[in-house]
Amino acid sequence: MATVAVPAVHRSSDHLLLAGSLAGPVFFTSAIAQMLTREGFDITRHPISQLATGDLGWIQITTFVLAGLGGLALAAGIRRTITEGAGRRALPVLVGIFGAGLIAAGLFTMDPENGFPAGTPDGPVAQMSWHSVVHSVAAALSFTALAIAAVVLTVRCVRRRAAVPAVLNGAAALVLLLPVSPDHMSIQIAVNGLVAFTWTTVLALSLRRAA
Repeated sequence: MATVAVPAVHRSSDHLLLAGSLAGPVFFTSAIAQMLTREGFDITRHPISQLATGDLGWIQITTFVLAGLGGLALAAGIRRTITEGAGRRALPVLVGIFGAGLIAAGLFTMDPENGFPAGTPDGPVAQMSWHSVVHSVAAALSFTALAIAAVVLTVRCVRRRAAVPAVLNGAAALVLLLPVSPDHMSIQIAVNGLVAFTWTTVLALSLRRAA
């Protein structure tokens, strides 16, 4: 999903890209550990975001914030390393929106529902709280921005005749832009997260290697 050679970068840019590359692994290591250990969590019924509820919700809140800071670091790294060609202005802005959206999604949590956390009545909430609405909007904006970033990078790769990266970026954008199915929402959200963080990690590492 990566691009082409870029000019030499300052050591701080390398650190920013490294931080960006770690956002995905940190997020999913934390999320998977919680899925396996928190009572009552079922990925087929509960989206990853619901881990931010309950007494141990602070773990997932922190995870969201750390991943968001990694996204912001990646945006800064992109701005310093991609200085010419298509997308040089749009990419850091879009990735920055992704990072900021993750932070907001962590700070404003979902409502407990569908039996999680343990002791919560089964079934959806009757009416979403204001913070749950903010969470949903922030998450939607975050992933939409990253999907557009993947489209921008696809155009950049096409113009540079980099066929394989163009196809991979286009595929990532397509997955992220698919409508969410109510019947498989939690699984689809998890897949979207995997695609999004794979994209950010590969891009960050590719820019580091090219530099």
